[in-house]
Amino acid sequence: MTRETRTLPAFAPGSVDTPFVIAGYDEVVTHDTLWDAHSHPFHELLWNERGASTAAVGSRIWTITPALGLWMPAGTLHAGSATAGTWFRASFFGFRTTASISATPVAVEITPLLRLLLERLGEPGLTAASRAATEALVLDVLEPSPRELLVRIPASELLRPIADAVREDPADRRTLADWASALGVSARTVTRAFTTETGTSFVRWVAAVRAQHAIGLLARGWDVEAVAEQVGYRSASAFGAAFRRTTGLTPGAFRPEGPPPSHVRIATGHVLNG
Repeated sequence: MTRETRTLPAFAPGSVDTPFVIAGYDEVVTHDTLWDAHSHPFHELLWNERGASTAAVGSRIWTITPALGLWMPAGTLHAGSATAGTWFRASFFGFRTTASISATPVAVEITPLLRLLLERLGEPGLTAASRAATEALVLDVLEPSPRELLVRIPASELLRPIADAVREDPADRRTLADWASALGVSARTVTRAFTTETGTSFVRWVAAVRAQHAIGLLARGWDVEAVAEQVGYRSASAFGAAFRRTTGLTPGAFRPEGPPPSHVRIATGHVLNG
């Protein structure tokens, strides 16, 4: 499949005049798309109408879904990717008109209310008073979520072989004890290292890696049974239960749907995008 790479500039916070309070952008990418590391002069909220995308900041990789978005503070250097067919959305928040909800990237739950408010800002003919009132409501309900689809990639010599193997083949069923034996250390040592480097347990880290991989396959149209096998589950039901625990959504939420409305941009680059 054709892959597209986009290169965008790195802006310092507030280095470009952005007089708006909230501006919107959306696009359907027709190819697997990568965004090189870049940063924006404004804050950004990324979320999807459908499909799978990721954002990476250093060793942290977030999966962005229709239910969980990602707040990216102005000036944060980040890279990204989206699977072909993904309909992604972005809301840009003026650096001088909006205080960041976090000093670092943070997940944001895309609640039905927040979605409706953001969609209203895109309505043609919205009066200045209505826009101001809607923007105020967006800023009122916008808040970090304690739930996030985040994988921290460990970099130590001890854990790197595990991370590389599981990310290369999420169906790898080796247990923590198996890895400890192969690496010649105790299971307690591996457990402690995972907690320190990733902020979670080995089991939860593997589940998150599998969920990220599964989302990409589901977005390509793979059936649930095939995805379950590909990411190491013995049945579709076991995969579905684990997937819901990790993502808060069913696998069906990521299956391709019909074409988007005619107003949505189709694979057109934009300096504000990403």
